[in-house]
Amino acid sequence: MLTNQLKEELQQFLDSLQGQGLKKIERVLESPQSSRILVQGRQVLNFCANNYLGLASNKEVIESASEAMREWGYGLSSVRFICGTQQLHTRLEQRLSRFLHTEDTILFSSCFDANGAVFEPLLSEEDAIISDELNHASIIDGIRLCKAKRFRYAHSDMLDLQARLEESYGCRRRLVVTDGVFSMDGDIAKLSEICTLAERYEALVMVDDSHATGYIGATGRGTAEYCGVEGKVDIITTTFGKALGGASGGCVSGRREIIELLRQRGRPYLFSNTLAPAIAGGTLKVLDLLEQGSPYRLRTLENAKHFRTKMELHGFDLVSGETAIVPVMLYDERKAVTMADELLKEGIYVIGFSFPVVPKGKARIRVQLSASHTAEDIDKAVQAFVDVRKRMEK
Repeated sequence: MLTNQLKEELQQFLDSLQGQGLKKIERVLESPQSSRILVQGRQVLNFCANNYLGLASNKEVIESASEAMREWGYGLSSVRFICGTQQLHTRLEQRLSRFLHTEDTILFSSCFDANGAVFEPLLSEEDAIISDELNHASIIDGIRLCKAKRFRYAHSDMLDLQARLEESYGCRRRLVVTDGVFSMDGDIAKLSEICTLAERYEALVMVDDSHATGYIGATGRGTAEYCGVEGKVDIITTTFGKALGGASGGCVSGRREIIELLRQRGRPYLFSNTLAPAIAGGTLKVLDLLEQGSPYRLRTLENAKHFRTKMELHGFDLVSGETAIVPVMLYDERKAVTMADELLKEGIYVIGFSFPVVPKGKARIRVQLSASHTAEDIDKAVQAFVDVRKRMEK
């Protein structure tokens, strides 16, 4: 029962957020997801989607999704091990394994579910998980479901990782887990050094490559390819909801024995409905486009470099990086939210991020570039940042 006291406490919390300008408002899109979207009746440039390759509104992907739905139905009304596995799903798992250069793959309805499935079947109280302090919330929540001992190392600090490996030496089995590309900073994990340390200390390595798969690495296979450690990463989790079409769905890919264990014991796999046929069909088309040497990946990176270079020329404080994520650091939470609102008035859709999404005192506007942006789009966004900053400094 929701008591009056609890109602008052909840309302006071919401009022405090509103008073600080920090209450999260969900703006409703009136168009498909793209670099140009309709918001509040206006067309604006979208610089905050995870649509890195610009494929969320790609006609070939949409048609493939439609074909899959016509052939295989709207949904399965079942989990995989009952009557929810179609040839379409096994085909996608095989294609993903081939694309990621892994032994096997298992599908999930999201990468959040994939990360929620990994730890509990694999690790017990005799084991240890060693996690980067800036890992995604889904990794943190997955770890919470597991009884293994928990260790954190300072962000991308290899000396601290080594210290945690030594501290956990008595554990039966150890797993080092990291984001491949960190979602709020846009930096790439030091996977080569991580794999070297893991090999020395006989630890497993897991990478969540959600913000990398599709455009990071010479052929878009992610951070393992980029860092030259393909075959050394034991577990890769990733999503189809970002560069790979932008819809939903995810997977765990890696060592065959681990994937088979998850088929038998992974709770989100055993107790959640099968990935919808349309998502599987659309994702297969995205993999076709990537393997045909599409220009999307290079265009994404060129656009990110263009934006970063122009913003630095204007003196903005950016987190350094080489990905499509470019954080513009403002530090003050109210300032970040206000600047995002002002940029929307200029026709630039971005979001101010504050605690708890980022650490306190690290508020920012996270700009995300896409292959669908033009040079003119980027120049307009940079000029809008310059103009809004001038107004706010008065």
